[in-house]
Amino acid sequence: MDTTKIKKGLGRGLSSLIGETKTETNINKLSISDLVSNKFQPRKVFDEENLQDLTNSIKERGIIQPIVVRKSSDNSSKYEIIAGERRWLAAQKAGLHHVPVVIADVDDLKSLEFAIIENVQRSDLNAVEEARGYQKLIDEFSYDQEKVAQFIGKSRSHIANFLRLLGLPEAVLKLIETKKLTPGHAKILVGLDNAIFVANKIVEKNLSVRQTENFVKFFKIKKNSFKKLKDINLQTLENSITGKIGLNVLIKNKKNNTGTLVLEYKDLEQLNKIIEIIKVNY
Repeated sequence: MDTTKIKKGLGRGLSSLIGETKTETNINKLSISDLVSNKFQPRKVFDEENLQDLTNSIKERGIIQPIVVRKSSDNSSKYEIIAGERRWLAAQKAGLHHVPVVIADVDDLKSLEFAIIENVQRSDLNAVEEARGYQKLIDEFSYDQEKVAQFIGKSRSHIANFLRLLGLPEAVLKLIETKKLTPGHAKILVGLDNAIFVANKIVEKNLSVRQTENFVKFFKIKKNSFKKLKDINLQTLENSITGKIGLNVLIKNKKNNTGTLVLEYKDLEQLNKIIEIIKVNY
């Protein structure tokens, strides 16, 4: 594989990973049934239309780029796909019985690196799959965000923004996985209390990223306006009670309309006055 063809700025590419990995130099052919899916494959959703296009291409020209595999640790008679799972699936749809492979001697970390690099370079991953791939490097192989950024060849802020998406509700993640929401939309939803509601509105109204930003701003303005109005009402009520009983009053009201009423007294005489008022009225 020619490293000059690797997209600039993507850190280490597949070619450099292969170059530093022990591989069998000859291209082998293996039965499709001898291959199994990569357990570290970050991509879970395969676009059917794109897969069909690849199937048609394979029917006409065959598989041009070999699939990279390693011996399966779970089944000694099988080979686990490191890179090329989409080609393997399309080959099955095309009716092939054998596929060209390159056999590599790699560990679990290298297998995950292969899978992430291949998919990120081809832009095949949706935002959630990409984020989960980065998270797996962090959780299972002790990478930090800086190391992930250097490995992928992207900025640390890019990695951080994608990882933040994993904090969104599952219902929103599903919309991202099915590409009903773009990463641009998803970024706006992070940290919103009503993320599911806003996400559904984006899909329902087919909002652009800019329209979504304005939509979210409207909610924030409305929320802040409501807060200010509520504070004024409470202040008026506090002043009214203070005027009637002659004591400073503080009302704290929560979102669910529970809270506290504080009556401030400065001496025992004022405390007794509060107790007398309560006794007389209740």
